[in-house]
Amino acid sequence: MTEITAAGREPERPASASGNAPLRVAVLDTDSGFLQVLGKRLERLGWDHRVLASAVPIDTVVAMRLNAVVVDLAVLGPQAWDYLDRLASSLPGLGVVVCTGQSTVAQRVRGLRMGADDWLTKPCHPEELIARVEAVVRRRRRAEARDARGPLQAGELEIRADRFQAYVGERSLDLTRREYELIELLAGAEGRVLEREEIYQRVWGYAMARGDRSVDVFVRKLRQKLEVASPEWRYIHTHFGVGYRFSAERADGGVPDGADVEAAGGDAPPSEADAGTPAPAARFAETVLG
Repeated sequence: MTEITAAGREPERPASASGNAPLRVAVLDTDSGFLQVLGKRLERLGWDHRVLASAVPIDTVVAMRLNAVVVDLAVLGPQAWDYLDRLASSLPGLGVVVCTGQSTVAQRVRGLRMGADDWLTKPCHPEELIARVEAVVRRRRRAEARDARGPLQAGELEIRADRFQAYVGERSLDLTRREYELIELLAGAEGRVLEREEIYQRVWGYAMARGDRSVDVFVRKLRQKLEVASPEWRYIHTHFGVGYRFSAERADGGVPDGADVEAAGGDAPPSEADAGTPAPAARFAETVLG
């Protein structure tokens, strides 16, 4: 790691040779043991990372063009809250993860309301910290991508990323957040078939458990809303044994309406009773995560 002094000076570093643009992360911490372990893992990931020995000026942080910063508030002393507030307010696109010692509920709430994206209590495993940083950056990139896109038109449907909703004319489909993320993902695939596992990974954020039918359940709910609002069109099409494809096609054009959803990984649609009775994991996702 590169250490940066309060004056903000650091030697030049070669760019990462990673295939994709590596994340740029700063860690404001003085725990040498933790930093050594964390640094080795970040180097293996190819991330551009550096250690801040103290609270460097905000202008210096801006110049680093970081994706995220990890902050141990204990390093900052009495100025911790003021610095955290200025960091979050001056750099709205920066992911801020607090990784510090024991704290009270009031302190954690205060930090999150000031603009911290996540809060992790030491001692913690570096892999968990890395995963949380990745999640924060992923959410921010999705938000930036939504802001950059205009409405997506397909058939009678208009998908509005700025409102997290889809409309037919002036009528909203009244989608839950999860349903919106699902239709946005499918529509953004530009006609490509997405496998269930990929859908689950990108919408739910982690690997799909064997036998989990959450994707099928949410596709069924989404189709029902689409068919009520736009009955002359079919938008989500099933590829049995694979996954789903989004394409606006007229219902009278011989395209199956796809009202039934198949069992995960199966080669044929389930019975009506099965389609109406999702597995326990799917029922939990439908009632709690939807």
